[in-house]
Amino acid sequence: QVQLVESGGGLVQAGGSLRLSCAASGIIFRLNAMGWYRQAPGKQRELVAAISSEGSTNYADSVKGRFTISRDNAKNTVYLQMNSLKPEDTAVYYCAAGSYLPSKGYWGQGTQVTVSS
Repeated sequence: QVQLVESGGGLVQAGGSLRLSCAASGIIFRLNAMGWYRQAPGKQRELVAAISSEGSTNYADSVKGRFTISRDNAKNTVYLQMNSLKPEDTAVYYCAAGSYLPSKGYWGQGTQVTVSS
């Protein structure tokens, strides 16, 4: 049974930082691309950042220079370090895993991030 469990969300003031974690089980983690997505109220889910099985990364333009995705294959965990947070970063953040595209694979339950102005 595949499980992706996100943690680390919460309420933070604008300019602050949070680190999200996603612990995976039931998959061969090192072979999967991992991604963080977010969905704000009334908006479509969007890609925030992704990291391939080889460690290549890509980011949404809106978070470049502020967010960093990383993975620890020994811990089966992917992280999203979020710095200089803005109110527009407020959303439910989801972790996803896939053999090629994370969005075509498995999803976590999401964790709420709220940035106050």
